Amino acid sequence: MPTPSLASLPIRRLTLRDLTACADLSEDRGWPREEHKWGLLLAAGKGYGIDDPDGGLVAACVVTEYGPREQPALAAVGMVLVAERHARRGVGRRLMRHIVSAMGTTPLTLHATSYGRSLYEELGFKVTGHAEMLRGHFVPTGDRPEVATRAATAEDLPAIVRLDEEVFGVDRTHIITRLPAFADQLRVAEEDGRIVGYAAAWPNMDTHVVGPLIARDTATAEALLASLAARTDRPLRTDIDVRHEELLSWAKAHGLASVALNAVMTYGITELPGDWSRRFAPVTVAAA
Repeated sequence: MPTPSLASLPIRRLTLRDLTACADLSEDRGWPREEHKWGLLLAAGKGYGIDDPDGGLVAACVVTEYGPREQPALAAVGMVLVAERHARRGVGRRLMRHIVSAMGTTPLTLHATSYGRSLYEELGFKVTGHAEMLRGHFVPTGDRPEVATRAATAEDLPAIVRLDEEVFGVDRTHIITRLPAFADQLRVAEEDGRIVGYAAAWPNMDTHVVGPLIARDTATAEALLASLAARTDRPLRTDIDVRHEELLSWAKAHGLASVALNAVMTYGITELPGDWSRRFAPVTVAAA
C-alpha cells in the first residue's frame, strides 16, 4: 500500500495514553522527555496530534484552557512539536491552523522560540512581551528574607486559588489544585495571616522548575524563590517576565544564568489579562 500523504493524516485528540509517544517526540527533537510535565498538560489540557503510519507521532501540541468550561476566556498553546523526519513540510502550520480554528473566538497565548516565531506571526499571533529563562544552582546569602514564607497546607488552597485568579486574570483552578500532587514544594508568603504570594517547585528531569510564582512585590518573590531553593539540591529553572528587572538581577546575582529569551505572543487580544506586576513566572511556558 502507498504511504498516505502528511496532509491526509487526521488530527486527533491525545490523552494520557499518549504520554510515552509525546515524550518520544520530545526526545526526537532533542528536547528532554519531560514525562512529568506532559502528564500535567495532557490531564489538565487538550492534546492534539497526528499519528505516524509507521508508529509514533508525526506532531503534537497541547492547549490549556482557562475560565468557564463552556466559553474559555483564554487558552495557552504549548509543546508544539513535529518529528524531525517530517520537519519543514508544513505539518506544524497545519496543526496550528487546526488549533486556531478549533478554539474559535477564544483568545490564545504562547511562548515562542526564535525558531517558531515566524510561523506564529504568519498565523496572526503578535508579540506582547518576553520571558527570560534562567537556570543554575541558587547561591544563598546570609541575609534574612524580608517576607516570611512557609509550606502551603490543604487549608491554604482556596486562598491560593482566589489570589491566583485575581493576579492571572482568569480562573485556573484545574491547574492550581493539581499543584500539591504535581510539585515537590508549594509555599506561600504570608502577612498578618493573609497570603500575599505563592510559588511551586516541580521536578523536570534534573532540575526543579519554579512556577507559578505569584507575589505582591519583588521582595516577596525573592523570599519565595529563596525558600524553594533552600529545600532542593537540584539546579533551579524558571521563566521570568523581563519587566521584572529587579528580580532578574537578583536571581543572576544568586547564581542563576540566562539561557534563553522567548517571545510571549497573543492571538485575539492585545495583552494578557490580569496584573503582570504580581505575575513573575508561569507554571510552565507550555501553559502560560
